[in-house]
Amino acid sequence: MTTFTNLLYQPEPETGLLTITINRPDKLNALNAATIEEIRAAVQLGLDDATVRGIILTGSGEKSFVAGADIAELTKLDDVSGRRAALQGQEAFSLIERSPKPVIAAVNGFALGGGCELAMACHMRIAAENARFGQPEVNLGLVPGYGGTQRLTQLIGKGKAIELLLTADMIKADEALRLGLVNHMVPQAELLTFTRQLLLRILTKAPIAVGLCLDAVNAYFDKSRDGYQAEADAFARCFASADFKEGTTAFLEKRPATFRGN
Repeated sequence: MTTFTNLLYQPEPETGLLTITINRPDKLNALNAATIEEIRAAVQLGLDDATVRGIILTGSGEKSFVAGADIAELTKLDDVSGRRAALQGQEAFSLIERSPKPVIAAVNGFALGGGCELAMACHMRIAAENARFGQPEVNLGLVPGYGGTQRLTQLIGKGKAIELLLTADMIKADEALRLGLVNHMVPQAELLTFTRQLLLRILTKAPIAVGLCLDAVNAYFDKSRDGYQAEADAFARCFASADFKEGTTAFLEKRPATFRGN
């Protein structure tokens, strides 16, 4: 099993699931530069592993997914090193967002600042009932640096995003669900089970088609791409896949499809 200093890396070759757990419980799983680099490396390792088909990202314990950035580390930054830190975080989180394998955040408590940004970089978010979300950076004289201003606006709309960014208000899981920031809210004890079941259901679908769906959705928000063209290209590519032949054959034969991801 691969080991990291600040993460737990737990692949399940028999199911295709990989669980990555931020494991700094004494710091409420706060993000420092080393942890962000480990997240990037762990996600890349999962993307490179053919036995991994989907990723769950969560935090250790029941109090915090990621409580934010490591404030003590932030106080040592200046404008130059601060830009480097932002770009490091954006690179790691963009890797998650662009993943052709589905990544679901199981938010088990506080998801504040960088933690909220990390959750938003995932393709879906499942929140425990005790989860709390917020971008409190203006309280520190900062703005979000890891993509928070962009993804929050994409997920909940401009007006509400501006309100949460400027007030630094923390919202509960039920409001996050109402706003569309999270996909589901479940009891804490059911969080990982629910997330696993959702991801395992996705993994019964054609892997190439799943990855192309994710890419086409991302193309909508990429100013350098035409989302409709990306969808058409993805649609065309599917016809050349063995998964398309298997899916349509299984449908006509009234049996479950067995996809191979090619």
